[in-house]
Formats: sequence, C-alpha cells, structure tokens
Amino acid sequence: MADTVNTLPFFYGNITREEAEDYLRQVGMSNGLYLLRQSRNYLGGFALSVSYSGRCYHYTIEREPNESYAIAGGKSHRNPVDVIDYHSQEMDGLVCLLKKPCNRPKNMQPKVGPFEDLKEKLIREYVKQTWNLQGAALEQAIISQRPQLEKLIATTAHEKMPWFHGTITREDSETRLQNGARTNGKFLIRQRDMNGSYALCLLHEGQVMHYRIDRDRTCKLSIPDGKKFDTLWQLVEHYSYKPDGLLRVLTDPCPRPDGVIGKRCKSSPPHLTGLEKGNEDTAMPMDTEVYESPYADPDELRSSTVDRKQLFLEDGELGSGNFGTVMKGIYKMRKTEKPVAVKILKNDDNNPSVREEMLREANVMQQLDNPYIVRMIGICEAENLMLVMELAELGPLNKFLQKNKQTGIKNITELVHQVSMGMKYLEEHNFVHRDLAARNVLLVTQHYAKISDFGLSKAVAEEQNYYKAKGHGKWPVKWYAPECINYFKFSSKSDVWSFGVLMWEAFSFGQKPYKGMKGNDVMQMIEGGRRMDAPLNCPEEMYDLMRTCWTYKADERPGFKVVEPRLREYYYDIAQ
Repeated sequence: MADTVNTLPFFYGNITREEAEDYLRQVGMSNGLYLLRQSRNYLGGFALSVSYSGRCYHYTIEREPNESYAIAGGKSHRNPVDVIDYHSQEMDGLVCLLKKPCNRPKNMQPKVGPFEDLKEKLIREYVKQTWNLQGAALEQAIISQRPQLEKLIATTAHEKMPWFHGTITREDSETRLQNGARTNGKFLIRQRDMNGSYALCLLHEGQVMHYRIDRDRTCKLSIPDGKKFDTLWQLVEHYSYKPDGLLRVLTDPCPRPDGVIGKRCKSSPPHLTGLEKGNEDTAMPMDTEVYESPYADPDELRSSTVDRKQLFLEDGELGSGNFGTVMKGIYKMRKTEKPVAVKILKNDDNNPSVREEMLREANVMQQLDNPYIVRMIGICEAENLMLVMELAELGPLNKFLQKNKQTGIKNITELVHQVSMGMKYLEEHNFVHRDLAARNVLLVTQHYAKISDFGLSKAVAEEQNYYKAKGHGKWPVKWYAPECINYFKFSSKSDVWSFGVLMWEAFSFGQKPYKGMKGNDVMQMIEGGRRMDAPLNCPEEMYDLMRTCWTYKADERPGFKVVEPRLREYYYDIAQ
C-alpha cells in the first residue's frame, strides 16, 4: 500500500499539519482543495487536509483491524484512494466534497520520516540477532515477514533511541538531565512500570518536569489529556515540533550514559512481544526449529545417512501412500535432538520401482535448502528403507483449512505467499516439482508452510528449461497445465499453472478443484477457454492472479519471479 500511495501526486509523506496548511495556501485555498499525508500518530494511517471557506480541516484516515481504511466514524474502504474517491462524491461527515487535488511541487518527492531511514537497518539487525540468520535465510525471513517485522520494529524502536533510558528512577532521570549542558527542552523518556507506562522528563528553566505517558485500552500512548500515538517515537516526533500541552517543545535528547539502557525491559507489554497475539498473529516462522537450515549445524546433519540407533519412532501414523507410511520420530544426536518425519518403505520384494522412486526423491530433496521447502535430513537403511525429513506437524494445507474455516484471508495469503517463495527458489535452481497441490504443502505452524513430496520432481538442464516425460503416468490431471497433458512437457511454467489451482484450493478452504468432474471433462473445459469460478469471498486480486496462472500458452504464462512479487505486494498491503 505504501508504494501505491507514494506514487499519488497529492501525497506529501511525513509532513506536519502546519506544512500541509502552507501547501494548501500556496495553491489558493479553494473550497474542496485537498492533499494526503502520512499520519504522524497512527501506524500505517494517513491524514487528509482539506481547505474550505479560507480554513484548513484535517481528518485522520485510520487503518482498521480488518485491513480497511476509514475516517473516524465513517464508511470503510479498501485503501486510502477509495476513501478519497468516495468523499469526492459524498460529504458523509466532511466539511465539503473533495474537489481538486493539491499536487506536490515539481521534482518534490514525498517526505520520508526519520523512522523510515532507520527502519531497514533495524529490521536487518533484529532478524540477525534474534534468529542468528544470515545469507539467503535472512533475506527470505525479511521478505516473508516484512509486515510483522515492521510493526515489531515500529513498536520497539524506542529502545534504540538515545533518549530512551529504560527503567531508571525519577531521581536518576533528574541527575542525568542536570548533567552537562542544561538546554531548555532537553529530554529523556524512562519506563515507569511493567505495564507499558512511561514518563517524559523535560528540562525547563533548570527544573525537571515529569509527564506521565499511559496506555489506553486500545494500547494508544498519551500524556494526560494529550494526543494519542501508536509508538513512543511518534510521540517524541510530535512534541519536537509543537509543545501541544507541554511547557515547551522537546529539543535535545539526553543521551544514555555510555549508550547503555537502564534495566532492559523484559517488560514490553504482551501486544509488542507477541506481535499482536490475536487469533491471526502468532510466533513467526523463524521461531520454529525448522526455519534455519539443519545443514548449518550440528555436524551429524552434514551426513546423508542416519544411524538407526539414533532414530526413535513414535506410535501413530502421520500419513500413508503407495510406498508405505509416514511416522513421527525423534533423531537423537550428540548435542541435540530433533523431531522428524520418517517416510518408511513397506517391504515389497515384487516392486523395486517404489524403492527407486523413494531414492530418487531423496536425491532431489538433498539438493534443496530453502526455509519454505521440507528438507531432507538423511536416508536410514535398516529393517526398511527410511527417508528422514523435517517435521511439519500440522499436516497438509487442504486438510488444515477444511478443519479451520475461521482462518483469515490474511493468514491464507501469508501461507500461499510462502509457497510462491519456495517455488521461486525451485525455478531459480532449475527444478520442476510436477506435483504441486495443497495436499503437498505441509504446515509447521498456522503461519508457516513448506512444500513437500518431491516424488515426481525433476532437475532440468539450464539450456532446455523443461522436462519431457516418456509417456502418461498416474498423474494429478486436475492440477496439470494443458502442455503437460497434450505434449508431456513439464517446466516451471507448468508448476505455475498448478500453483493457480493450489491458490484456488487455499482460498476455498481446502475444497476439491473441479468437483465432480472427470479428467477429460476438465481438459475440455480448459481447451474451451473456461476456468474455475472464484471461491466464495475470495479477494478479487487473488482470483485475478489465479486466472493469470491459468494462461493457456506456457510462453505467455508468468514465471514465479513475477507471481511471487505480485502475491507479496497484496500480502503486504493487507497485513501492515
């Protein structure tokens, strides 16, 4: 959303209310002249400034919990542009209709706030330190979880600011402010208690004034009877340009002695540390055991074989198929132990091809290392042939969604986006999956998906970029692109077609595609130019992307390097 809004000629970025009024005056203050700016007190929100009868009026456009936007008490809209379009037709609480945009002067870009400059650096630093990630895993974590990370960084960024001194006493804060230069407006913020209450300590005429900063029930921060803010750095930014109830504006931040924070608050209120532990938000993929590559450490996992003495199988099947069963197990090593999934080949002396197929799958999987693909840990040759893999305990995506109909669109989009990241990795490494479907996406948590089942996968030569099958097999036809059925040709582009079907399954909460139809009927439908209808309540943008994945000609169909950023943009838009 931020990128889209940035391109609007009447969006000014992080300017103050007074600056907005100046720009409107310069253009003539005609009735209904308006501009859009970033809200300086609501995260992800905007402010609309409008002139009428020689005066300026300002309206906050808040981002609502359901990812829509509205002027307080007004109608909800999908984005700020829709809010503006609506109010150019309906006053609905505004002082007048929006008539003419006040566009930015030539060559002026939207103003970037001080936090925006810091944000990228803080996000990278945070992910590196918290999860000890580097290289590709670090980049994937940032791309996949950017909205959550931005929110976390925004709400904890004050801990990095020189003016935040942690849980020091009132007396300590006065001593610190009185030391060194005694500039009027010198200030610091200290933490008062463990419930998210702070104090703003301000030097004025040699005296230190203490203003309480409390949180209301919606977690907004304010001094008594003052303006409300989502974050401490927004509060500091506001009072740095106008006193607004304080004795004076904030001028010089009082630095922490030796840059050290007082007692580091384990205190952050629950809504910060858990990233809004509501029904939608929870721990991030990087919090799980299986995010970082198991090959990084310890040494045992560098080997492609698993010692049977170190593998302990548990009761109960996770799943089964033609090959045998999948069991849960524990792989015990010198320093640690890992929960694993174990694919066990049933003893069938008459069918050596199943064994070959399993070894082929193991060979493919051992070449792949990506957080959104189930990783192979090793092969165990014992009473049966066993493939030992990472465990994704919540099972297949389609079954999970069938049982959990309350899963939100944001959550589904997040999981589907993660699948597209794993598929983009396969595309870049010249692997064709050939069996991409919701049944072959496994969930580690409700917010973390991994692609599995590489039994049909093939590595393709770079110069050829497709795999040609010798003949028709036992194929999942309803997931296959026309060129797979007609010419036995498989490529990353045919995986994109399957991905469109997987999206349809996800947004229909695990329904079967082309329900009640036989393979030949499906092929006739596709050849006739028809496609499945959108699932009930599926976002328009997501159905549009499915249709794009179902482009008939492979060379006109986008690859994952196009599909993934489109999904990412939509996910960021609804998740911020």
